[in-house]
Amino acid sequence: MIETLKKWDEELFLWLNSFHTDWLDPIVFQMTETITWIPLFALLIFVIFKLDRPNAWWILGGVALTILAADQFTSGFLKPLMERLRPCHDPRWEGLMHNYGRCGGLYGFVSSHAANTFGLAVFLNRKLKGKTKQLRWLYLYAIVVSYTRIYLGVHYPFDILLGAAIGTAVAWISWFLIVFVKRELIRHELK
Repeated sequence: MIETLKKWDEELFLWLNSFHTDWLDPIVFQMTETITWIPLFALLIFVIFKLDRPNAWWILGGVALTILAADQFTSGFLKPLMERLRPCHDPRWEGLMHNYGRCGGLYGFVSSHAANTFGLAVFLNRKLKGKTKQLRWLYLYAIVVSYTRIYLGVHYPFDILLGAAIGTAVAWISWFLIVFVKRELIRHELK
């Protein structure tokens, strides 16, 4: 069963990775870089303070917790544990796949980019639910950033899907912890 899933994952990767054009390569590469998204992050901070100033630091703390936990779990724990080569490091795909830019670390299971971006999207949409529906576009941001990883040849589709699932789970755990800790601190202050 695992071998069948792995084969499907590799076939889907080769098919998705084949859709590229030379002029788009540097644009897609730039879209995967954190520095490109700094204006977005600044806008999100502004929106958080505008929508919920009294809780803004709690929200930012939850975002930081989500990204830190998702990134450490994927990069620090799963990648060294699973030791699945990134497609761009796998000699089987030489000449068959498109790789643009750098390849990254040796192992790629699971995608930290997917975990971090989906974690951000889920946490903010959960924490600011009822205050705005405008943050739903963060899911599109997460999908686009995640897809760039396949386009660039550094992740398989299952790396992306499992990274997104982990980011989602971590976001829910972070949301629960932030709500719980804040409630307990308020309860303690009232005593």
